[in-house]
Amino acid sequence: MPTVASAPRLATLMRYKAWADTRLYAALASVPPDTLAKPTPVFAGSILRTLNHVCLIDVVWKSHLLGVPHGFVTRNPEASRGLAELRQAQAATDAWYVRQAEHLTPPQADETVHFAFIGGGTGAMTRGEIMLHVVNHTTYHRGHISAMLYLAGVQSPVTDLPVYLREPGHAR
Repeated sequence: MPTVASAPRLATLMRYKAWADTRLYAALASVPPDTLAKPTPVFAGSILRTLNHVCLIDVVWKSHLLGVPHGFVTRNPEASRGLAELRQAQAATDAWYVRQAEHLTPPQADETVHFAFIGGGTGAMTRGEIMLHVVNHTTYHRGHISAMLYLAGVQSPVTDLPVYLREPGHAR
């Protein structure tokens, strides 16, 4: 059975994810801290908690790919790290995913990884499927953050894949 996405496409998608995350964090740096922490009914409870969730889940999937325990017992902890700490952690995790995707061979992309979900139960996905999910999961929650920013009267940055691809050096 062929991979969900070819290894080169996964590398492009991981570089796109890193670019979009960097762009989002750069825009959030000018947002007042109370706006970032303001309770909202959208997803995780605030912009910071949503960022924390995304970063945490990226680490969970990284741990699954490495075959090591992640140590988390919840997907959305009440306490969240601050923006600067999250920005640094997300950049490091994104860099790890980019390196992994750039060196992923087609047979490796098709390897099945077995794991336990934080909420209980077990699952199995290929490495390629996990990487594709990591990109999609982050994109999904960037949409939540954009909604929270709009509710706060703040313009959200454009982080669409076509915008990434049209920039010099990002073309396929």
